[in-house]
Amino acid sequence: MKKVKIFADSACDLDLDYLKELDVEMIPLTASFEDEVFEDRVTITTKEFYQRLRESKILPKTSQIPPSKFLERFKKYIEEGYQILYVAFSSRLSGTYQSGCIAKDMLETDDIIVIDSKAASVGLGLIVREAALMAKEGKTIEEIANRVIYMRDRMEHIFAVGNLEMLKRGGRISTAQAAIGTLLNVKPILQFDDGYIIPYDKVRGEKGIIKKIIDTMKERGYELENQVIGMNYSNNLDFCLKLRDEIQKEFNIKEFVISEIGAAIGSHVGEGTTSVFFMRK
Repeated sequence: MKKVKIFADSACDLDLDYLKELDVEMIPLTASFEDEVFEDRVTITTKEFYQRLRESKILPKTSQIPPSKFLERFKKYIEEGYQILYVAFSSRLSGTYQSGCIAKDMLETDDIIVIDSKAASVGLGLIVREAALMAKEGKTIEEIANRVIYMRDRMEHIFAVGNLEMLKRGGRISTAQAAIGTLLNVKPILQFDDGYIIPYDKVRGEKGIIKKIIDTMKERGYELENQVIGMNYSNNLDFCLKLRDEIQKEFNIKEFVISEIGAAIGSHVGEGTTSVFFMRK
């Protein structure tokens, strides 16, 4: 039986050291500030990214991974006798999934499976993590793919956008909405639906965020005490840890995966965003 190599892109928002520990091959998306182009988590750290974000007068732009990048990496592992499973950033938010499919077709092999995760950030990261652990256990590529699809279809993404200015600059809300929201300390709560980002609710302040997320986990979560819960943050670790402590106290969670949002996702959500990822019923 051939060994299985798990591929991910940097939109999974897992730290490079953790991906190396999992033996995951990661290919970065890029973020550009004017004429400077950076590979997410490779040539720009999260700290450097948020520093540039604060200083920049224009929003960074992100780019999908071109098929050539996948072709180069896929070919290497196929020639070494591996099967490849690539768990891709949601196709609703990026063309990176299509790039992976194009590279697979160019290699004309049945030893590559590309799956649209319909997920992002640590929601995607939890799926990649599970796939990597199964590969380490020697599971077949079919077994791993089935588990990836099972998790994909049940992964909840609940996130609070902390910076209304970023939404305004990105054209997602008006200047007036941003000003009123900031004045009233209103925090939009968003969620994923079939890989798309959609509005969920609005709350006031950090206490409102914590209550809404915990209430949502109570309503939608499945055996939360037996799950690994994912969380992310963008330059607001203190609040993320505060939220984690409240979740742990409420549900007796045994394990969390927590990571800072990188440039690929951070270019769109800005600073102050916090998310929670878990499996629903």
